[in-house]
Amino acid sequence: MTAHKVPTHSLLGVTMLVLGTLTACGGGGSGGSDVASSGASSSSSSSSSSAGDGWIPGVYPPESEYQARCENPRSGTDPITGQPYPDVQGTTLDENFWLRSWTNDWYLWYSEVPDIDPGTYSDPLSYFAVLKTSATDALGEPEDKFHFTEPTSEWEQLTLNAADIGYGLTWAYIYSGETPPPRQIYAAYVWPGYAAAGAGIQRGYEVVSIDGVSINANDETSLDTLNEGLSPTSAGESHQFVFLDPQTNTDVTVTLQAAQVTETPVALTEVISTPSGPVGYLLYNDLAVASSEQELVDAINTLKSANVTDLVLDLRYNGGGFLAIASELAYMIAGPGPTAGTYFEEEIFNGKHPATDPTGEPITPTPFLTATQPGFSTQNGGAPLPYLGLSRVFVLTGTDTCSASEAIMNGLNGVGVEVIQIGSTTCGKPYGFYPPDNCGTTYFSIEFQGDNWAGFGDYPDGFTPQNSSIASLLDPKAVLPGCSVADDFGHALGDQNEGRLAAALAYASGGSASCPTASGLAPPPTLQASQRSMIHKPPWRTIRILGRPPAR
Repeated sequence: MTAHKVPTHSLLGVTMLVLGTLTACGGGGSGGSDVASSGASSSSSSSSSSAGDGWIPGVYPPESEYQARCENPRSGTDPITGQPYPDVQGTTLDENFWLRSWTNDWYLWYSEVPDIDPGTYSDPLSYFAVLKTSATDALGEPEDKFHFTEPTSEWEQLTLNAADIGYGLTWAYIYSGETPPPRQIYAAYVWPGYAAAGAGIQRGYEVVSIDGVSINANDETSLDTLNEGLSPTSAGESHQFVFLDPQTNTDVTVTLQAAQVTETPVALTEVISTPSGPVGYLLYNDLAVASSEQELVDAINTLKSANVTDLVLDLRYNGGGFLAIASELAYMIAGPGPTAGTYFEEEIFNGKHPATDPTGEPITPTPFLTATQPGFSTQNGGAPLPYLGLSRVFVLTGTDTCSASEAIMNGLNGVGVEVIQIGSTTCGKPYGFYPPDNCGTTYFSIEFQGDNWAGFGDYPDGFTPQNSSIASLLDPKAVLPGCSVADDFGHALGDQNEGRLAAALAYASGGSASCPTASGLAPPPTLQASQRSMIHKPPWRTIRILGRPPAR
């Protein structure tokens, strides 16, 4: 998703591993994992900190003792909840002690977090960045790739409105090896009604330069220029782009002015005629937007009225969001037959919370929701959901198909609905958050793993099609029938000739024998010498969230 810029998660920080801000899909965030841990070895056998700040190793007072005690307390009324801010005057040390106790209580891998003296950090964001496990997974990647923060005001507004600053397009990055350049940046999806569409930019246009700086420039000043153009921070700022039009092999120069942009989550719904019957195509780009519930209901009603016999669900650019909406969509695909008497996902918390979640509520699985939910619906919820009643679904995936999007695949697979994967290995995020606000910052720290009805939820390296290059390395339950197919920037999404959609339609009639030569991209580090692809989305777009959006 273009436009939302987090402090240490720059666009070229994603593309350029030499900057070291992010090395796997969906990670990064404020503070980053590269913050030096000056107190990493400060957990000692002494009874308290030598600084006399009250730190006693291994002793964690309740987080409530420090909640809302802020160095810079907010005043006035929260515009989202309508309630006064709870903040009172405190210190940075209070905020750090809250983070320490909260992490020890809520974090999924709390026992793997070093007990670092809160007084050795003068910034809560830097302290938060080191309050996580350092373990690695089977592919050698960090076990926790999804540890980040958002300013609370931005998180609430973005959740409700999906409003970012940008040009109305989604960038895709293709890069080779570990230290690009060379790098390629494409317009992956152009949103109707905004600057990019108005300038005639189309999917597949490749960035040549920004504000006169080559996309392959590698000095610090040039990188700042490139990042400022790719990720504008204020409405009204303009940047000159030179794109290569792949159809004509000529350069196209345009000036794009950034504005507040709101993506339509359900971007495209089509019915495709095939010899075996009508096939539905649904491009769904964002589960983190509450309004997508109604858009999905409308889309499924359209497909239901067309009597579709198969569905191609395009989640290649969907980084996740609300688990409730994921559950609703899974039910609308499967219907009551396979879902009756089952559940969509069971949340597994740390050992301190075997029966109740960290908020004190009994742990109950997320059901397959059969009606609209309060907080998502423009009404009060409770309206029955339409459903297609399909026994299989084709899911188009990319390396940023993440979290709640993966939960759709896992949840359906758990109740016997065949999930046929066409595309690249997904990001690998069976985890989720209850993101709390403290002193104006919302913290995202992994608190649970989601298991399906069959008891499976261990896919930290993603789901992959059966003919992908890493299929033999993953848990067999994370290997799905289907075809490994690279993203095709030469055709519009929804075009029947677009590589992934074409492969899905061929598989629907010809099975696995129809798969083209495997070309889907796997996540690093497995394909060290291969090309890789990444869609830029802010960390808050690559999450699995329990609960409802903030009250309007």
